[in-house]
Amino acid sequence: MRVRPAVFAQMGWYPNSRKECEMMIKEWSKNSINIKSDIKGVGGIVPHAGWFFSGEIACTVFRCLSEKLTPDTVVIFGKHLSPGSHLSIMKEGLWETPFGNIEIDNNITSKICKEYNFFIETPFRFEDDNTIELQLPFVKYFFPNAKLVSIGAPPNKDSLKLSKSIAKLCREMNISVISIGSTDLTHYGPNYGFIPAGVGSSTLEWSKENDKRVINKMIQMDPEGVIDEALKNHNACCPGAAAAAINMAKEMGAVKGEILMYATSYDKSPSSSFVGYVGIVF
Repeated sequence: MRVRPAVFAQMGWYPNSRKECEMMIKEWSKNSINIKSDIKGVGGIVPHAGWFFSGEIACTVFRCLSEKLTPDTVVIFGKHLSPGSHLSIMKEGLWETPFGNIEIDNNITSKICKEYNFFIETPFRFEDDNTIELQLPFVKYFFPNAKLVSIGAPPNKDSLKLSKSIAKLCREMNISVISIGSTDLTHYGPNYGFIPAGVGSSTLEWSKENDKRVINKMIQMDPEGVIDEALKNHNACCPGAAAAAINMAKEMGAVKGEILMYATSYDKSPSSSFVGYVGIVF
């Protein structure tokens, strides 16, 4: 099968060697964070900045989920899309990671492609996008035998309908699955052209409060609310991805979310421009 290259590893967003990736994952896995016993553990929200900024948060979500479930397939919703964008999918093939290639679950993708209109990506025709690729080393490390379904989910009703359909299909096919939504939070500052609170020392706290509004919708498992909140207050860069993951997790029986970690890029690199990151499990 043809292999989609790990573009962002080559660009330095995360290590392109197995040894370096494993070293970082093992170090991050030493933290004492665990999922509460009343959390089902069928999905989560992860950030997608370079691993230097948000890798530990994403790693912690995948590690904690791996302690609850060993899935046959991992469904990742991502991409920076507007409400008018089309759904996208990689229908078949392999995706390169430093831990080995991940196979696309064509049993699932072939069926949903008959029901929904997608922009079809291939290992040689795709849009460079960090939202999904940066999660794949974690998927391969914690779920080495799992297959992948990667979907670009715009913030609209199509994404919510699709996510529910995937959950039902997996149940009918007796496929164990987890649902992941990849999004960062508020992008504040002159670098991002977003300064509603002006500039100065108080803006970081303003941005954190802005993040809390959409985080609350996420842990309440309110997919429509996540989309509305993000489009109104610009506090999630991929609200469709987050909403789709939440909607799928709800269909799989999850009833609430739990925050595992929250941070901002300012914590690692103080600046007048910064981004929020959260790790949530359902």
